[in-house]
Amino acid sequence: MDQALMYVAFFALAGLTLLAGLAVVALKNIFHSALALVVTFIGVAGIYFMLQAAFLAVVQVLIYVGAITVLIIFAIMLTRRLMDQHLVQFTGKWWIAAPLALALFGLVGFVSYSTTWLLRPKEALPADPVAALGTELMTTYLLPFEIASVLLLVALVGAIVVAWPKKDRLPVVEELEQKIAEAKRRVVDDDDQLARGK
Repeated sequence: MDQALMYVAFFALAGLTLLAGLAVVALKNIFHSALALVVTFIGVAGIYFMLQAAFLAVVQVLIYVGAITVLIIFAIMLTRRLMDQHLVQFTGKWWIAAPLALALFGLVGFVSYSTTWLLRPKEALPADPVAALGTELMTTYLLPFEIASVLLLVALVGAIVVAWPKKDRLPVVEELEQKIAEAKRRVVDDDDQLARGK
């Protein structure tokens, strides 16, 4: 009975994840696509729970659902043009994307079917895998972990600067933009003078 319930739960979560993933690429409104992405991540987290990978499931919810998706929605709402009702957000190039997606799906299915998967790891798992993973992140993989954190922070600050309305920008930012525009004009003028001299 428990195994039957596991099968039902797995197929329900897998179906939910696939349908939400399809909605991400099929919906015309980008904000609705971002909300469907939340459902996709939650479905993947549920599959992780079923595989007894509680740490991955919690990380999936905290980082992807709680941080990345909120950041995406935040960026969409800051960029006012993307929320415009008259903006066309559907390219109509599905006839190119559909065969490529089917080919990729077939390739992944072929590799998954032809690979001999190990039923159990060769080495015994540590007594506390979460603590062991945390130790590895803070020792062996500390530098890549911190680089990824800095890159995400830079991307967030850049998105805010790009989406910030011009009337509300700080005077320092406006001054820097004026200096950059003046430098570009000087470069163009110098190039024109050199071209005339030749």
